[in-house]
Amino acid sequence: MIYLELLLSFLQIGLFSIGGGYAAMPLIQAQVVEQHGWLTMNEFIDLITIAEMTPGPIAINSATFVGIRIAGPLGAIVATLGCILPSLLIVSCLAVIYFRYKNLSVLQNMLGALRPAVVALIASAGLSILMKVAFQGAAPAVESLNWIGVGLFAMGFFILRKFKWNPILVMVLCGAGGLLLGLAAG
Repeated sequence: MIYLELLLSFLQIGLFSIGGGYAAMPLIQAQVVEQHGWLTMNEFIDLITIAEMTPGPIAINSATFVGIRIAGPLGAIVATLGCILPSLLIVSCLAVIYFRYKNLSVLQNMLGALRPAVVALIASAGLSILMKVAFQGAAPAVESLNWIGVGLFAMGFFILRKFKWNPILVMVLCGAGGLLLGLAAG
């Protein structure tokens, strides 16, 4: 019975938590704390902390933690499966539809129309991060410009484009450079 409750609870969470892990937190709280009473509110806060610290999606980490806490390793498997099953089924259905109809001009036109929107969303996120780094979260003005951050960004961008280095290596080097330059400047 507990396995069925875990499965159904996390199926609901997986199905209705559109928008990522933080959007899932109120749903997880409603199921785990309020509806079933599997965790207290303090335990739920600890759950959020653990789910954020461990690698992987927050909702799946939460499902695994709650499942193991309530019903042991099998409970963790059941809860995690319940959380990922809706996405797995939806993406699988979309993949089947795509592969069946990928040569239709209507589908290609729809995907072609979505490409600029995806590029715009990624660019928007990148510019938002760049603005936070460049102006340290303040209003854009020359006096609040973070010269170290802007310089590291420009250098990292140049190295990635010109020399095609591994992006992870460039990020680590920029992070280390920023730490060292920040310590030296401050």
